[in-house]
Amino acid sequence: MTTPFSVDRVSVRRFLLNKQSLLTPAENTSVSESTDSEDTLRMVEKLECVQLDPVSVVERNQHLVLAARIPGYNPKHLDHLLSEGKVFEYWANAACAIPVEDYPIFEPIRDRIRKQVQEPLEKLELIAETVLERLKSEGPLPSRAFTSENRVHGYWDNKIPKTKETSLALNLLLDAGIIRVVHRERTERFFDLTERTISVESLNAAKSIEESAAREALIEKYIRAYRVFDPRDSRFGWQKMIAAERRTEIEQRVQNETVLPLQIENVKRQYYMMAEDLEELEEFIRSTKQEYLPLEGPIIFLPPLDNLLWRRERISDLFEFDYKWEIYTPQAKRKYGPYTMPILYGDRLIGRMDPLLDRKKEVLNVRQLHLEPGVKKTAKLRRSIREALEKFAEFNKVKDLIIEQSDIKL
Repeated sequence: MTTPFSVDRVSVRRFLLNKQSLLTPAENTSVSESTDSEDTLRMVEKLECVQLDPVSVVERNQHLVLAARIPGYNPKHLDHLLSEGKVFEYWANAACAIPVEDYPIFEPIRDRIRKQVQEPLEKLELIAETVLERLKSEGPLPSRAFTSENRVHGYWDNKIPKTKETSLALNLLLDAGIIRVVHRERTERFFDLTERTISVESLNAAKSIEESAAREALIEKYIRAYRVFDPRDSRFGWQKMIAAERRTEIEQRVQNETVLPLQIENVKRQYYMMAEDLEELEEFIRSTKQEYLPLEGPIIFLPPLDNLLWRRERISDLFEFDYKWEIYTPQAKRKYGPYTMPILYGDRLIGRMDPLLDRKKEVLNVRQLHLEPGVKKTAKLRRSIREALEKFAEFNKVKDLIIEQSDIKL
């Protein structure tokens, strides 16, 4: 049995932040300054994927993730990559933007979902055929191009059917991988047939890849995305694996010496990492011994579905920071606010900020800003937070900033 590698919590935290391009990000740059889609593609490749979300309290999650890491990032950059076919949208950690080179290895997920949606698609057979025929002859088309008076139970409907049957058909065809999103104009998605918008090479590779090879590749992609991971994560490998299967997959990699168990100081949960990352972790161990005091850096507001936050238990274990996204929590039970964003300062999560854009008035309202107990409210920290809020407002294309409630004077 492989002996776990003993390491302090601070070193693991700094290692993980570095892998996430959050430890020493380049100085925040105006959104008008030079960067391009290729910078964005390299970041998506490094992160393995970026989670998509339609919630628009401020700019959408996928763009906030990238803006936190790329100076001068513009949402048009990711949209351009989608239009150019350099990324595709599908299910990984959730709905994600993924480098198109990975299209073939997602075939097991497409196959599983196709089986799940087969029955509801058959119930909408005539509508689905009409959608496909129109896309074939007229595509790409937005969802508004398809109209229907009939309402059915959609993905998010409860007792009352509210979803247009054409919209449900689009969603089912999309999840089955028969059609895909090929273009976005801000909130609007444009659909087209997968068979004519993915390269022949990728389509053939998806058809010919062995299921075992694809599943193996998905697990490796997950491991690269997380870097520090644990077998209790139900999303492990993005494949609906039961606990015993997850443990087996990890143990096989430990035996093959490609994965290393970690014994993190003052952390009960068993974590693992890629063996090839050990040398880099050891560098952080040495530097932490020289400088154990918290690192300082630019303030970064992390969106609720940021890659770093995917595993809430890991955030609690490594950062001693408990976080819950309260967007779906009843208002009376919310503690911090519906879109509360953790505040990263150097190598610590020091607080939370709940923003709301008033796009008509061009104002960013900070409904609440709270620091964690024990955080020293220095003049330098005040300036850093204020500057970060102003940058955040600029990125969200508003002119004014209103701080409604804060426990630090800004």
